[in-house]
Amino acid sequence: MAYGDTQRKLYCLAVIECHSRLLYLEFTHSQRQETLHRCLLHVFHFFQGTPKELVHDNMLTAVLERQGPVVRFNEHFLEFLRPFHITPVACNVAQPQEKGKVEKGAIHYIRHNFWPLRTFRDLTDLQAQANQWRDQVANVRVHTTTGQQPMQRFEHKAMRSLPALLPDCRDTAQAKVHTDFSIRFDGNTYTVPPWLIGKAITVKADHHQVTCYFKDKTVATHLRCWQRKQRIELPQHREAAHTHHRRHWYSQEVAAFIALGETAKRYLEHLATTHEPLKKQIKKLLALKDDYGAQALLDAMQRATLHQAFGAHYIENILYQEMTPQRQHPPVRLKQPHLNEIRLEEPTLADYDAFVLKRTRV
Repeated sequence: MAYGDTQRKLYCLAVIECHSRLLYLEFTHSQRQETLHRCLLHVFHFFQGTPKELVHDNMLTAVLERQGPVVRFNEHFLEFLRPFHITPVACNVAQPQEKGKVEKGAIHYIRHNFWPLRTFRDLTDLQAQANQWRDQVANVRVHTTTGQQPMQRFEHKAMRSLPALLPDCRDTAQAKVHTDFSIRFDGNTYTVPPWLIGKAITVKADHHQVTCYFKDKTVATHLRCWQRKQRIELPQHREAAHTHHRRHWYSQEVAAFIALGETAKRYLEHLATTHEPLKKQIKKLLALKDDYGAQALLDAMQRATLHQAFGAHYIENILYQEMTPQRQHPPVRLKQPHLNEIRLEEPTLADYDAFVLKRTRV
């Protein structure tokens, strides 16, 4: 089939047939618990109601274990069915005739009438083809057993109405926003606004969409990607990241670092192109200036620039190999933390000389 190697495994997770032989099928890339629930919810929408009983096999998403006729159902599966008042009926092991309509009829019919020579681009394309085949071929054919079209034989009145409040069947995960303003979800990265960097958010996804929430508020929505190792980015997030990045240049630490001269400014521009946190890098470089002196730091940055080595850890390694720290005692730490963060430009002796000469002339 025309399907890329980077795609995931494909499952026909939902094959449902009612007593009228009306058929529903849905393809997915996942066999997760939430995926099963979403497929069943789509089934109920298609049939415009719910049945009293649901006959199914012994998959782990429905049955955890059984001893003969004693069945221990999956608690999440029961919780999903509870609002619909549906009774689950698990077939006995190795007894396919108990759900023969699906096993021998629907699945066999799909395998030999829908799949042969079928090609598709992706999951969306495949499902669209399946829906068209279902509505224009499978459900309007004259069934060999009933002698009627399944669509005409189906009675909507036999189904019970859907409840007003439907369960949220999306895949749910907690994710941390990384420094590249993105979260990792299901083998891919999805971007969010950069002001969320370092925070934990909630991610919910269905077959087609990934939605990110922070404190129950939607902060980003993406089309779901079923490939692997892809970065899904919105242009507004990239622009906001540039704005967020520029704000670092106006911080007190950056101003003190730029005051060291042109060498420091050029090195800072190179630092901004790396993926390392800029604020953390500047803070480390200023600490090295306090330990080794401003001139030693500038010399180390010049050497690092020649070798295209941009990062505080490179500078620290150069200084460690070349000389010992000048400062023997750490500065006094004040009780108020914000006072310890204050940094002033280092005055030059020429300023004092000019002041003394001015006073002498007066």
